[in-house]
Amino acid sequence: MPSIPELIFLTPPEHLRAVQAAGLSAAHLAYRVGGGPHLYRTEAPVAPRGGRMAMDCREAPFAGTAEPFCREVLRECSARGFQGVLALGARPGGLMGGVLAALEPLLARQGWTLYVPEACAGPGKARVLLSSALSGGSLQARLEEAAERFGPERLVLRVERVAMDFTLPSPSGEGTPLSRGELAELLERERPSVFFSHELCARYFTYMGGKTGAHFVLFDDADSLRKKLDLARRMGIHQAVLSYPQVSDLLGELLG
Repeated sequence: MPSIPELIFLTPPEHLRAVQAAGLSAAHLAYRVGGGPHLYRTEAPVAPRGGRMAMDCREAPFAGTAEPFCREVLRECSARGFQGVLALGARPGGLMGGVLAALEPLLARQGWTLYVPEACAGPGKARVLLSSALSGGSLQARLEEAAERFGPERLVLRVERVAMDFTLPSPSGEGTPLSRGELAELLERERPSVFFSHELCARYFTYMGGKTGAHFVLFDDADSLRKKLDLARRMGIHQAVLSYPQVSDLLGELLG
């Protein structure tokens, strides 16, 4: 099998024991940025330790002072033995823009890494989280463009397991998410011919939905996810982030 980048698994507290038992590298989804701003940690049966902090920044206040918050993050990283921080859902500008700009060099002094969404990536050394989810275009072209902009050494592929049902035509490019069960049921009912899109690096099929007309379904399996990871490795991208709950049923095939 082709080699793949280093894998980091976004891990909710309820999955931590399984991730630890499998010897996987965890990014602990136990933190959020709240009012103040302050860093809040979810209470859980198993305290996070080692790996990386993954903090949900979607509810971060727009205004505030960055320095005290950065100190909270550094203290927690030191206490828990974290090697880095993933700022998930952060938006550019406002408070979080200042926090991320201040936090990156503070973490770097300790030998820790900051991971930021593409929209928040500046000229510094923070790693850039680049989503693999596409509904059109080419994943390779997307990675090439990002590598030219940031350098491949800063890129981290955020591998998202896709399962989307699009009603055709789909001018907005937005589909309906399918659960694992819904996708399996659809495949069983329709028994379609399934194809592989080299541009999107995902599988797809079409079916007729009665009153809703033609449908296009795009989805990932273990093979398509490995192809995404192999493409990233061939382009000089050495780390990838996956959601453990999304891929827990595919780990044996993903890890070989």
